[in-house]
Amino acid sequence: MTLQIPQFLHLLSKVLLASLLLFNTSSVDAQDWSYRIRPGDNLWDLGARYLKPSVPWQQLKQHNAVSDPYRLPPGQTLRFPVAWLRVEPAPARVLAVRGPVQVTGAGRGPQPVREGMLLPMGTEIQTGADASVTLEFADASHLLLRENAQLQLDQLSSYGSTGMVDTRIRLQRGRSSSRVTPARGPASRYMITAPTATSSVRGTVFRVSAGDEAAAASTEVVEGRVQVSNHLGQRLVEPGYAAISASSNTAPAPVHALLPAPQIEASRLRLAPLPLLAAWQPVTGAAGYRVEVVQADTPEVLLFARDLVEPQLQIDELPPGELRLLVRAVSAEGVEGLDAEHAFTVPEGLPAPLTLAPLHGQTVHRPQPRFEWAVVPGAAGTSLQIAREPLFLQPVLDHETRDTRFRAPSALAPGNYFWRIASLDAQGRRGRYGHALPLQISDAPQDPQLQSDKGHKGQFTLRWQAGQSGQRYRVQIARHQDFSRPLLDSEVETPEVSLKQPWRGGNLYVRVQSLDDDGYAGPFSPAQQIHLPCKLCYGAGGGALLLLLAL
Repeated sequence: MTLQIPQFLHLLSKVLLASLLLFNTSSVDAQDWSYRIRPGDNLWDLGARYLKPSVPWQQLKQHNAVSDPYRLPPGQTLRFPVAWLRVEPAPARVLAVRGPVQVTGAGRGPQPVREGMLLPMGTEIQTGADASVTLEFADASHLLLRENAQLQLDQLSSYGSTGMVDTRIRLQRGRSSSRVTPARGPASRYMITAPTATSSVRGTVFRVSAGDEAAAASTEVVEGRVQVSNHLGQRLVEPGYAAISASSNTAPAPVHALLPAPQIEASRLRLAPLPLLAAWQPVTGAAGYRVEVVQADTPEVLLFARDLVEPQLQIDELPPGELRLLVRAVSAEGVEGLDAEHAFTVPEGLPAPLTLAPLHGQTVHRPQPRFEWAVVPGAAGTSLQIAREPLFLQPVLDHETRDTRFRAPSALAPGNYFWRIASLDAQGRRGRYGHALPLQISDAPQDPQLQSDKGHKGQFTLRWQAGQSGQRYRVQIARHQDFSRPLLDSEVETPEVSLKQPWRGGNLYVRVQSLDDDGYAGPFSPAQQIHLPCKLCYGAGGGALLLLLAL
């Protein structure tokens, strides 16, 4: 069979790449790992600790020209050929999980990933939408696998207790971020292979995208240097730059600078209390933005992630702890730029109290409503806020109290409001606010029911709808609407009042005022008219009439 020139060149490139990999592996195996001798060391013990069972310690003696294997001079260097070193499996540990993540392979069917799970070589990991998983390898390197991604753990091994680890990963879909521990010897290796190129490092912070139909694969370097290569060429990527690998049939493109970190507007940044609010200046060349919240001490543990088009966001819920907000611009090619960072704290604090009154979404027919809540064990007080909008950017009331109820000190104009509360501990530290609860203040009277009926022995009884628990009532009955000379002006504990039936029929006017247990008097209801016919006046019988009375 005769090969065409392009086919021959393609085959030759594969052969050369395989030879290069074989040469690199052989060159690593031919290198030595150096060990600094400590007091009390001897070749017998060191051989048992580091060498393969098939390699006797006498070979180590010969390789280092040691005269006395039992008396090794402290401080001197002992050389171990890498090919002689003990190789052991080094499974990855799941450091954190967010959202739906599954693993398969290595003798197991699909199962959800759990924090602390050990994943051996051969494991395949898949993340769902708005999901991520953070892996820790034997040398404390971390990898964050982002949403809608697929990754295969091809090689996970360590060279005994030397600290050298061989980690090789295949990113088949999606994006990953890595923070790699600096290499501890010639056999240390950390490689991520994407469909179009391989990224190799010896200690750095970088991101890799496998690419998709909308964007080519890329390697973005934040710290250190990364070598990006395939069988057609290679690029050394410095920090602050990226290399795009559009296809496995083309060499990685020349490196180009990452987009700069966005400038976050201080006047529009609120990190606490939640919800978190942020806005930033648009970045020239950006097609969108990537926003993440991570743990401050372990930035590969992702707590929140969102891809945005507009340069602003709101985050309603975050776990407590020392956190970091990351915002980066994304180019039209899908390459993510440098991070704008802001550290902040979400306090653990006491839980927010359960609210009792007003009810969720209740319309209150009084300008100075009273707020009530439950007692949180360990709480020394409560912080209450009222605002016109649910973000509480400009509260109309911000008050702290040691009581479990509070009345607005001044009248609130009719309209829509939101209120929320948080617990205060003994040191005055505020916990997390509860949800923003809608509240409507109305100047329109409430409409309970009024019932009147003829009682025994010439008594006339009025009843109305009960208010809140603990309320008393002031009721007035008069012949005239101005109530200048009331026939009755009385305070009662229950929502009813009885009086002697008037001898003269005609119209009566009634109004009721609710009185709270703290002395606050609500507005009188509008005057309602009751007509007493003559037969009622003369005791000829009576019945009940029903009309609306506004408190």
